[in-house]
Amino acid sequence: MSAPRLSKPDPTEYAPNLGAYIDLVPEGDVLTILERQIEDTIALLRDLPEKEAETRHAPYTWSIKQVVGHLTDCERIFGVRALRFARNDPTALPGFDENPYVEAAHFDTRALSCLVQELEFLRRSHLLFFGGLHDAAWLRCGIANGHPVTVRALAYTMAGHERHHVNIVRKRLGR
Repeated sequence: MSAPRLSKPDPTEYAPNLGAYIDLVPEGDVLTILERQIEDTIALLRDLPEKEAETRHAPYTWSIKQVVGHLTDCERIFGVRALRFARNDPTALPGFDENPYVEAAHFDTRALSCLVQELEFLRRSHLLFFGGLHDAAWLRCGIANGHPVTVRALAYTMAGHERHHVNIVRKRLGR
């Protein structure tokens, strides 16, 4: 059997609502995908003017800064879930509503470069974490938001969630 990180999770490894994100991830080593992806996201956002990053493009309700902050929040939550499940923590973890998180964070008051750097550092931390897991840990399962999910599915969810939002940002920017 190949390393679990080299193949997409089976639909029995995650809640149906995560399938839309996981479907966006190509086949391959999820660590390589996550690493290339953060480089692409940084390149997209690196030179974006602050004014553009604060603009809300209809029909979207969040600014690009808020989207970057949301990506960071979700990456943290998916990462904590992966850590706990990889370490055999049997505690069921709650879901969360992203809208109050974005509202409470005041992302538009921060420099886009700082938001992007925070996302980058968090992703690089997760790459080191996931890279240190042995095969059995990738397949460990826990309960998040009332549904079973494996560590592997959480890594793929990180990648698919970012791809989903970056695709929208590209559309908004016409890139």
